[in-house]
Amino acid sequence: MNSPAAARPWVLAAALILALLSLGWLKGRNMGPAAPPVSADDPAMAVFVGSEVCAGCHAGEYAAWQASQHAAAMQHATEASVLGRFDGDQFAYAGVTSRFFRRDGQYFIRTDGPDGQLADFEVKYTFGVEPLQQYLVELAGGRLQAVSVAWDSRPAEQGGQRWFHLYPDERVDHLDELHWTRRSQNWNFMCADCHSTAVRKAYNAATDAYASDYAEISVGCESCHGPGSAHLGWAAQASGDPAKGLTFALAPAQQQLEVCAQCHSRRAQIAEGYQAGRPFTDHYLPSLLDSELYFPDGQQKDEVFIWGSWLQSRMHQAGVTCSDCHDPHSQSLLAVGNAVCAQCHAPAAYDVSTHHHHAPGSTGSQCVECHMPARTYMVVDPRRDHSMRVPRPDESVLHGTPNACNHCHVDQDAEWAAAAVRGWLGRDARGSHSFTAMFHQADLGDARAAAGLAGLAGDLDQPSIVRASAIERLARLGEADPQLVREAARSDDPLLRLAAVRLADALPAEERPALLARLLRDARLAVRIEAARALAPFQAGLGAGYAEDWLRAEGEYRATLHYNADRPEAVVALGSFEASLGRLAPALGAFAQARRMDPTYVPAYLNAADALRLQARDEEATRLLAEGIDTVPSSGHLYHSLGLAQVRLGLREEAMLSLGRAMELEPDEPLFTYVYAVALHSTGSPRQAMQLLRAALHRWPGQRDMVEALAAFEREAGAVVSPGLR
Repeated sequence: MNSPAAARPWVLAAALILALLSLGWLKGRNMGPAAPPVSADDPAMAVFVGSEVCAGCHAGEYAAWQASQHAAAMQHATEASVLGRFDGDQFAYAGVTSRFFRRDGQYFIRTDGPDGQLADFEVKYTFGVEPLQQYLVELAGGRLQAVSVAWDSRPAEQGGQRWFHLYPDERVDHLDELHWTRRSQNWNFMCADCHSTAVRKAYNAATDAYASDYAEISVGCESCHGPGSAHLGWAAQASGDPAKGLTFALAPAQQQLEVCAQCHSRRAQIAEGYQAGRPFTDHYLPSLLDSELYFPDGQQKDEVFIWGSWLQSRMHQAGVTCSDCHDPHSQSLLAVGNAVCAQCHAPAAYDVSTHHHHAPGSTGSQCVECHMPARTYMVVDPRRDHSMRVPRPDESVLHGTPNACNHCHVDQDAEWAAAAVRGWLGRDARGSHSFTAMFHQADLGDARAAAGLAGLAGDLDQPSIVRASAIERLARLGEADPQLVREAARSDDPLLRLAAVRLADALPAEERPALLARLLRDARLAVRIEAARALAPFQAGLGAGYAEDWLRAEGEYRATLHYNADRPEAVVALGSFEASLGRLAPALGAFAQARRMDPTYVPAYLNAADALRLQARDEEATRLLAEGIDTVPSSGHLYHSLGLAQVRLGLREEAMLSLGRAMELEPDEPLFTYVYAVALHSTGSPRQAMQLLRAALHRWPGQRDMVEALAAFEREAGAVVSPGLR
């Protein structure tokens, strides 16, 4: 299961785009393989037939697949599939002792349920196989939930053959969003699309229930090759179809990569019904190199599932693709150890001590240890970084990024590692990833990064994901150049067109429609719905030439949100969309619905308070925000919004308390510090305000609002303007 390691930080829901329900579906959750229609008709009309049917002609490939993790991604809980000890084993966590046992031939877990009380839950399915296995339990409304106590399936000598909790350093109880009974552990939304073939979520908002289904329980042949009925028809009739009835050919590197990306990427689903060969961004909205997911140098931080890392690599730029290193059926490497890399990189030049500076045969002599260091997720699952980078301990010294040297030499620091590399090379190492300093500076909110980011965005030699990520950072800094928006919007790469929409959000309102209107008719769904979101406040002024384009894109965007009505973030995003269209009553209704779904979902309060502000209903907003604080007292965002509402109502003392509390609760949020400093100055404490801003600028240099405020305060006080502020 994709564990939501970064689920706790609150993100305003307008940035979240989720899944679209589409047609053309073969049901089969509790069925065996469907009888294949023997037809050589249009492959576009092909249906799923099941992996077992493929075995008749492709016995070798089928046998290799059966031994793979794809084949075991999800299975019915049986004697053959369950790896954990269900013989009365017990496991204690957060004051709850769970017990694993069998009864009447079925598997059960006695643990704390949705109400916090101990109860017996039958295991319906196994989830995964190595190095851990989770277990799925069915709750009311067709919900399958992944229990957070998992089985470590590694050998005992490696620390395995034990029960463990996926959040060992936290105390997750039944009220926590990460509890196994809550939305973050829900199979229907979080996991199903990547662990089964041709999944249909089928959520009914009216009954708050799922009727989720799939064509095949695990990741089968047709997940990668597309539905097979037309191919079977071709084989039976020996027709002359050069495509052999297949929906597409896996040979082109980009097409193959997109097939893998459907699961091996960090993305949101925007359309159901993906089949191999269809455009990736017609069904998924991929994440870029966001600071919550990646370190500033592009190394994986959170679980990002390979694709975003691979797009950064020189291997990808050279046309290398997944199957050049991995057998697509067994998932095993094509060769052992350094021999995988030796397919392209001459061993005489690279598999020698003069290159890797370690003893032959040692851990340090292995290519992957230096160029693909692993990071462990879900407690026991190390995954290698596929950005294929040169180790840069010198960047660790400057920017706090990890490096492969200290991954092994844990008893030394980055200064030691950097000195060692300089001793080998006579200089610091160099690599193709040259954006670390700019991304690090931008992630600190330093506006001085803007010029470098703009140059990076326009550098055609850089990978598209790097250029698009530079554009997103410019948007967050509020540094938008209309020409850069225009150029990105015309790019052949959808990642850059998506970034263009987000950068346009930082432009003056009157400039956005002309720059973005053409993207309403973009070839890719992900771009169209992002354009609809961004253009909603201006849709009335788009002109008759774009009327049909707007209506289509608006409908598509609404469909993504309505489809995900099981998620409060989608409901809040719908409310934000309504508000941007000036429809405040339905917007408030959506925000209220989201609060009913999850009273702890902070953006449902924040966005509702903002909608009330637009109607000059600040007293109602303060009551709503106070209600949110009672529910989520640890949220600095709620206190900050409350403080601003109190300022508008003239409640200065109450506002100062709220704004100060927001800063205390969220010390890593520079905006809260800035606003509190301005409030201090306006309430007669200029010296304290200046001290606070000086300390903040030492931590976050280059924050433009802070720089300008401090300069103004110092001039007003008759003080010498601080260095760098003139």
